[in-house]
Amino acid sequence: MGPPHVQEVPAVTTTPQAVRRASPRTRRPATPVAPDPTTGLLPQAEPVRLLDPDGTPLPPRADLPAPPVETLREMYRRMVVGRRFDAQSTALTKQGRLAVYPSSRGQEACQVGAVLALRDDDWVFPTYRESMALTARGIDPVEVLTLLRGDWHCGYDPTVVRTAPQCTPLATQCVHAAGLAYGESYQGRDTVTLAFIGDGATSEGDFHEGLNFAAVFKAPVVYFVQNNKYAISVPLSRQTAAPSLAYKGVGYGVPSEQVDGNDPVAVLAVLTRAVAHARAGHGPYLVEAHTYRMEAHTNADDASRYRDPDEVEAWRDRDPVARLEAYLRSRGELDDAAVAQVAAEAEAYAADLRERMHAQPVVDPLSLFEHVYAEPTPQLVEQREMVRAELAADAEGDA
Repeated sequence: MGPPHVQEVPAVTTTPQAVRRASPRTRRPATPVAPDPTTGLLPQAEPVRLLDPDGTPLPPRADLPAPPVETLREMYRRMVVGRRFDAQSTALTKQGRLAVYPSSRGQEACQVGAVLALRDDDWVFPTYRESMALTARGIDPVEVLTLLRGDWHCGYDPTVVRTAPQCTPLATQCVHAAGLAYGESYQGRDTVTLAFIGDGATSEGDFHEGLNFAAVFKAPVVYFVQNNKYAISVPLSRQTAAPSLAYKGVGYGVPSEQVDGNDPVAVLAVLTRAVAHARAGHGPYLVEAHTYRMEAHTNADDASRYRDPDEVEAWRDRDPVARLEAYLRSRGELDDAAVAQVAAEAEAYAADLRERMHAQPVVDPLSLFEHVYAEPTPQLVEQREMVRAELAADAEGDA
């Protein structure tokens, strides 16, 4: 018996035209365009500048109003006094009065602008290079230099001046600033913290952890990176491939901006906006200032081994103090007499510092045991009493 007969059915070819004719027209809903997650986060492509290097004002910007002229005059005064303080501190290292001093000459606009953007009850978290910022905040210069003289870890009371101890380890202050800012916000206060950061510190884990924590918990903290182009001897090109350090904020959802760090007007305007952003409850803000340290990393460094002298000279033409002075003179807000008066004040400030730093400090050996623990351990108490007994025995022997 053979196989059953199967009738072949011709194949039906359907063309797109036939489908369109046979089926009613259907419209698919338009795919919504997803919002750009970087909107409002990325910095401008070029650093913000409101003054040319010669002090000529650039066209005004509605989004960055220039600070009041009274504030700029005060900024000039503090920058001049700060530069003289910096020079005197450098001299003190050569005289053996300081163990080390990291100069911030050339970064005066950043040092003073950050302080002026804050309220007195805001908090500052400085690095070892922020001595000028601390004196601009009104802290006694001898107390500021106490750390660098080796007397105490911190010569001032942080809770009184709302300023954390100067931080020598790189970037650890980023986490501290985020924690304090969050704590203040949690308690219903509108305190803002500002953490100074060097460009080298952005390569440390604490920088990223601080940014991430602050962003997640909307901590009111401003991270202020002073990009002076070198982490000691390592140039910026060996630290990051990002277009600028300000772009590091976008990965954490932190808005950021970059600014000409030698333009005092722009620095103050950008930081004022950043502080207002944080105080309004919008979370952290990252600002990168493009600046340059004119001196070596510290007095123990030989910058000529890794910097071209022509590079240093090129930055002298961008002097922030001269730039602000030229601008104020052009507006009739500063004249020769006012400049001379500020210079005299700076010299008096340096002379007072020099005299007090030359006085030999009175040191109590028992102070070694203070502030080690909130509650001294039994071992520490035992050691302290041993030293006390030795001092008493020496006193009796001298008598």
